Amino acid sequence: MKTNQKTKNLTLQITLTAMFMAMNIAASSYGVPVPGGHLYINDIIICTAAIIMNPLSAFMVGGVGAFIGDMLFYPAPMFVSLVTHGLQAVIISVFSHYILKKHPIASSGIGVTLGAIINIVGYSIGRAFIYGTAPSIAVAVMKLPYQIAQAAAGAIIGMLLVWKFGVYKLYNKTLQGKTV
Repeated sequence: MKTNQKTKNLTLQITLTAMFMAMNIAASSYGVPVPGGHLYINDIIICTAAIIMNPLSAFMVGGVGAFIGDMLFYPAPMFVSLVTHGLQAVIISVFSHYILKKHPIASSGIGVTLGAIINIVGYSIGRAFIYGTAPSIAVAVMKLPYQIAQAAAGAIIGMLLVWKFGVYKLYNKTLQGKTV
C-alpha cells in the first residue's frame, strides 16, 4: 500500500509540474503593454511554483517552461530564459525548503528576493550578449526599470498567492496529504 501512495504522490507532482509549465508557456506569450515594451506575467507563475515545489520541479517550471515559451513566441532569448529563470526557480525553491525551516515565509522572501536579482542581472547581461552591439547594450539598460518592475511584481504576487491566499496550504493538503 505504501508503494501505491508513493506512486500517487509522484504522479501528482509530475502533473502539477506540467500544469505550472503550461501556465508559464502560456504566460510567456502575454505581456502587459507599458511604454517601451511589455511586462510579462510568467514571473508570478515561476515564483509561486518555486516556493511550493522541490528544486528539480521548480527548474522544470521556471527554466524549461520559459525556454519553451520563448522558443514558441520569441526565440532569441530562449537560452537566456532557460538559465536565468531556471536558476531563479532553483534558488527560490532551495531557500523555501531548506533554509530557515522554522521561518518559511521569511526564507521564501529571501529566496524570491535573490531570484529577482538573478532575473534582473541575467536578462540584462543576456540581452547585451544576444544582440552584441553598442545600441543593444543601451536598449538593455533602457529596459532595466521594466525588468526590475517585472521581477518585483513576480516576487510580491507569488509570495501573496502562496502565503496570503493559501496556495501553500492547498498544495500540502491536497498533494502531500499534510495539514498545515
